[in-house]
Amino acid sequence: MRIGIAVLALISAALAYLWFRPNRAEIDARLGLEHWDVVADGLHNSNTDMILWRGDFLLVHDARPYHFGSPDARLVVRRSRDGRHWEELARLAVPGKDIRDPKLAVIGGKLLLYALPNSGKMATPEGTVVATSDDAVQWTSFEPVEPAGWLFWRPKSNDGGTTWYVPAYWHAHGKSILLRSTDGRAWQQVSVIHEGDGNDETDIEFLPDGRLLATARLEITPDTILGNYDGQTAIAVAAPPFTGWTTQRSRVTRLDGPNLFALDGTIYAIARYQPDPNGFLTRMGGILSRKRTALYRVEPDRLVRLSDLPSSSDTSYAGVAVRDGALWIDYYTSRIDRDWPWLFGMLLRSDIRMARIPLDALTALSKATP
Repeated sequence: MRIGIAVLALISAALAYLWFRPNRAEIDARLGLEHWDVVADGLHNSNTDMILWRGDFLLVHDARPYHFGSPDARLVVRRSRDGRHWEELARLAVPGKDIRDPKLAVIGGKLLLYALPNSGKMATPEGTVVATSDDAVQWTSFEPVEPAGWLFWRPKSNDGGTTWYVPAYWHAHGKSILLRSTDGRAWQQVSVIHEGDGNDETDIEFLPDGRLLATARLEITPDTILGNYDGQTAIAVAAPPFTGWTTQRSRVTRLDGPNLFALDGTIYAIARYQPDPNGFLTRMGGILSRKRTALYRVEPDRLVRLSDLPSSSDTSYAGVAVRDGALWIDYYTSRIDRDWPWLFGMLLRSDIRMARIPLDALTALSKATP
């Protein structure tokens, strides 16, 4: 009896510690960061994207009861002139299915919204769907995008919108490819970016010399609920026509939910960061690990972490826009005053936040960080 009481007391103390542990995100004051709530309505709001559209910010995020799959999941589209006051424009769903990981693009003058439907409780999408709109208010129903079984990330163009490229990873993980399109609907495979290592979410951005850089989340098999000590990031580069890739690896973190973007010839990323990735119970990607949304510089052969954003637990999957001399970043996060393990955040509410960073401050910090 006494042993049972002692064990119960230890478990209770550990849970209390994890619940009340104060946030220790490392935010570099040189960024001059401003941040505020965009959506804080008690739901598990997550998986965001954002673009500039007709002079306004256009934001999409999913809203659900918890991190896991739910047929109650909805994609919510919002618009703002100033980034602080938001108007809800639309809610989209796939009947009977979970829906997540939305991505916005303007192709051929139309708004396209890509998303990943999912069956069951696990966050394991099965393919890509797309809806279109002329005004961000009225949207077509979601339709499947070929090739089937591939999970699209963020479309990019380097020729003014004539040709589009999108990275996609296989629904069962383990492989990512590059696709090309002229209309955002019919896509053809260009090349294999990476294969093996539990390859998952993959994003791309163009280097100043015309080469294409990609990062890939490598979960490493098996990826258990406690994660994997070898979880890492692949950084791959290909010269036009992007058919052959040279790959390096980074163990700085595993880039979950990556958003790559270029400013003045430098590629940056907003993605997850995991402190202390090699503990027995806190392996990379594990449910007992702490998480951050962080800002990185991405080079062809390495990943450089510049700063965290105010964030914790279930977090990241950001959208970015550049306007008025600043970088605007929307992302989702659990409570920013606590440092919960990922598991707590997956079960509880999460909010959408906006961060604003002056471009000159970002450039200065990047130059000062070797």
